[in-house]
Amino acid sequence: MTDTSHTVAVMSHSLPHRPRISADQRRARLGRRHLLVPSTRAATAGEVADALVGLHASDPATVYLSACARLREPCAEAVDRALYDDVSLVKLLSMRRTLFAVTTDLAPAVSAGAARAIALKERATLMKHLREGTEGAEGWDERRLAQVEKEVLAALAERGEATTAELSKDVPALRETILMSPGKPYEARQSVGSRLLRLLASDGHVRRCRPRGSWTSGLYPWAPAPALPELPVRKATAEIARRWLAAYGPATEADLKWWTGWTVTDTRRALADTGAVGVELAEGPGFVADGDDGPVTETEPWAALLPGLDPTAMGWRGRDWYLDPADVKPLFDGSGNIGPTVWWNGRIVGGWAQRADGEVVWHLFADRGREAEAAVEAEAARLSGWLGDRRLTPRFRTPLERELAR
Repeated sequence: MTDTSHTVAVMSHSLPHRPRISADQRRARLGRRHLLVPSTRAATAGEVADALVGLHASDPATVYLSACARLREPCAEAVDRALYDDVSLVKLLSMRRTLFAVTTDLAPAVSAGAARAIALKERATLMKHLREGTEGAEGWDERRLAQVEKEVLAALAERGEATTAELSKDVPALRETILMSPGKPYEARQSVGSRLLRLLASDGHVRRCRPRGSWTSGLYPWAPAPALPELPVRKATAEIARRWLAAYGPATEADLKWWTGWTVTDTRRALADTGAVGVELAEGPGFVADGDDGPVTETEPWAALLPGLDPTAMGWRGRDWYLDPADVKPLFDGSGNIGPTVWWNGRIVGGWAQRADGEVVWHLFADRGREAEAAVEAEAARLSGWLGDRRLTPRFRTPLERELAR
């Protein structure tokens, strides 16, 4: 077996003349490859998801806002069709135990290279909670869990689609509750159903359907999911790493490890399997995809208003090259979730929010000049135009977003 840690070490440290890629070059790549430069905008939500590897979906609105920020003709209904009619985008609990919307083309790799491992951990965690924190006539063990899962899938096949509450009428065990964080000030009870349906989704047995209510709603019915093609784990992780480097490179090993949630060993193996090329960044050694170490041309000036948890804002562990450390506190919540951001030429320069009357308001941390002000104003008007009378409140609220929304 190849010693991948040695292979990566050779790529990183033994080349005497590694290409140096500046922060300006990284920002130029970001604008083009993340479809934020107006001339690079996409025609479909699937093109956007592929360009970014996947769209964060923990907050239902993020998928729509992230896609529409990069579409030539922003349209929430087009994103809706991709998710629930064509099902050309599927949601998987995957990298970093985060919900992502990815294209059906990439889904098998994401399933094998990230989601399966998450599903195993989710199952072990659920079984532990069921044994220790449930109140019911019967105790829980692996056999009972498997039986309840079988009953849920049968009920779902009969109904076609159903919410967890609706399935609980067919499978009473779903109404039992689990005591979470017993003895802690924040202890709470959760239904077995909410956790079990999440597990079935992690395993690829069920999928989320169009939510009851607007596209900002988190009340999803469930439906049986078609089986994804099986891929070997190593082939899948290499494919994820290859696509990520193409979209987010140059980047560091630590960036890829953080973004995927892989171990150091798995991260180094994936980099080696892709043939990643070592480069020099301001932070130290980094990597690009093979053949991607040359300069790129500067882009035309661009501005963007991106939502909380947007893939671009959450694409790297090391963010100093696009976010001033002094601006971190107002933009992030206490759990490390970034809120809505304003971008100018590859840097986060402020934040934005929507007020109760629908007005999109924004704030820049420093004067960026008239051109930047005009570009941001135009993007705010573009966002307001396709939002229409829709009202948004981010699931993860941050200090600046709360202040602007008042």
